[in-house]
Amino acid sequence: MKNYFAHTTAVIDENCSIGEGTKIWHFSHIMSDATIGKQCNIGQNVVVSPKVILGKNVKVQNNVSIYTGVVCEDDVFLGPSMVFTNITNPRSAVVRKNKYQKTLVKKGASIGANATIICGNTIGEFALIGAGAVVTKNVLPYALVVGNPSKQIGWVSEYGHTLEFDKNGLATCTESRQHYQLKNNTVIKL
Repeated sequence: MKNYFAHTTAVIDENCSIGEGTKIWHFSHIMSDATIGKQCNIGQNVVVSPKVILGKNVKVQNNVSIYTGVVCEDDVFLGPSMVFTNITNPRSAVVRKNKYQKTLVKKGASIGANATIICGNTIGEFALIGAGAVVTKNVLPYALVVGNPSKQIGWVSEYGHTLEFDKNGLATCTESRQHYQLKNNTVIKL
């Protein structure tokens, strides 16, 4: 007996693992050997390719294709129509299925609508990728990046608010009131 919801138009291949409480919506396709954690939400028209791993509570908005090589840890948000790649030099006539590169999206990171994540990179914990950004290199934990190619323009809290560090390298999230420290280009929650 399945312990998740799948809309009648969703296609769920054999040999995939789907966690309890997950919801899979209209016209989405979960391919063989994909692993989806508990309490995930897979929006409309989403493809989850073989060997993709999604942790628990991952939110995938509409029109996202998650290709082989992508791993998303817990509490990741993938915005509408954002894009992953898995080969740096694709060619229609050249088969490179054994050359898929890994892309890791760490716990709590959010990727905005229409952003593109070039394969082989790591998005750090609680990083925030702005809408339409093109990520071509690793992103630090708690970093706020925007643009094409993306550039870091600041730091964000675990609640996604911009952190304003004082001369001592200390900041407080405006919503959670959690405290953070910036030292040697690294943010830690106190």
